[in-house]
Amino acid sequence: MDARLWCLGVAVGMAASTPALAQTPNIRSEPEIKRTVVEDDKVRIEELRVRGQVQRITVSPKASGVRPYEIVPPDAGRDASQNKGLSGQRLWQLFSF
Repeated sequence: MDARLWCLGVAVGMAASTPALAQTPNIRSEPEIKRTVVEDDKVRIEELRVRGQVQRITVSPKASGVRPYEIVPPDAGRDASQNKGLSGQRLWQLFSF
């Protein structure tokens, strides 16, 4: 009988402390964003990663008259040995408004 009361007391004590946890709002954390810049005397490379996946790579040559360009990162959900599509290709911005 004493064991049952003890288990009941533990269960009631746990139930009493649980509502405080249940009432806290569900807080979503922001995705991890990491910006990396590698620079030397000829070029500046900027990389943007969101949740560990490469989203953008921008290459800015420091030579006069050479425009910056982007390198298309591979799709995160695709097998690298399959059709690459535009992955690894360079893209130049032609117009800006």
